[in-house]
Amino acid sequence: MQTIKLKSRGSSVSYLQELLVKLGYQIPATGYFGSLTDAAVRDFQLKSGLVSDGEVGIKTWTILIEKTKPAQALGDKFLSEQDLKDFANRHNLELAAVKAVNEVESSGKGFFVDGRPKILFEGHVFWDQLKKAGIDPSPLANASNADVLYYKWTRSHYVGGPREYERMEKAAAILADPKVKSAALSSASWGSYQIMGYHAAKLGYASVQEFVDQMYVHERNHLEAFGRYITAFGCISHLRAKNWAAFAKCYNGPGYAQNKYDIKMAKAYEKFLNQS
Repeated sequence: MQTIKLKSRGSSVSYLQELLVKLGYQIPATGYFGSLTDAAVRDFQLKSGLVSDGEVGIKTWTILIEKTKPAQALGDKFLSEQDLKDFANRHNLELAAVKAVNEVESSGKGFFVDGRPKILFEGHVFWDQLKKAGIDPSPLANASNADVLYYKWTRSHYVGGPREYERMEKAAAILADPKVKSAALSSASWGSYQIMGYHAAKLGYASVQEFVDQMYVHERNHLEAFGRYITAFGCISHLRAKNWAAFAKCYNGPGYAQNKYDIKMAKAYEKFLNQS
């Protein structure tokens, strides 16, 4: 495992933060090793009989993983090579193109370490979903709900990692009404490909609850939802043509170029093509 410490960034830091949250540390999962993460690591090391130096090396990783081991091995829920091959065949796509999109567009892994699918809750979407359900969000937008219900998009209320479930559950409990729960589920992006719950009906799911239930099963269910999405929204033709800019615009929106999604997929495609 990679050794990380104060001011480190990246997926290893996000994973560390997930493990610490599972152990009860109330820290944001930002992917940045800041002072809160440093304090949590030092406390964990001290309580585990390790040198409390704030550096997460092989010893700290070993004990962290051992203490947070899930009842079901997460590897049982991960995509395999065969899953990608089956997807490529089913959708008449080149395997190297499927692998390229999976590498760039997936969130690395579709599940948190506690076994629940990855989510990100969007309070501005919740506002819109309540309106669509016939519920006026304005009277509910008070100070106590400010982190889960707001009119305009902001990242200031994100907490990241498994704690996003706390936000979604808080939103679902704003009113004792089944429509509010559905609105909350619809207002989160789910799984490896972070597909919004409100797309459930268009993607052929009987309800947002059925979509969510499928997201809990396996990453191949996430891949299935991704396939439905790119088919329903017309992105799949661009993928067949390896038109990376058009595909990125279709899937990521007009701001795709800012994150260089098209360039990243083109490079990944060449890499996987050379491996075949």
